[in-house]
Amino acid sequence: MTRKIADCRKYPSVSNCSLAISGEEDEVVRAAAEHAVSVHEHTDSPELREQIRGMLEDEKVAV
Repeated sequence: MTRKIADCRKYPSVSNCSLAISGEEDEVVRAAAEHAVSVHEHTDSPELREQIRGMLEDEKVAV
């Protein structure tokens, strides 16, 4: 299974967040949603989680 990554550096924010989260897709969506709520003051909702899921990228593995 391909690991996914959510990277705050790709999206502008007031806090200039530099967090990147990687793992299996469901793990990353859950952790990124918790981060979005606690750090970026978003409201956790199915819409937020779908938006996060849509922004995930495949993690590039160095060889």
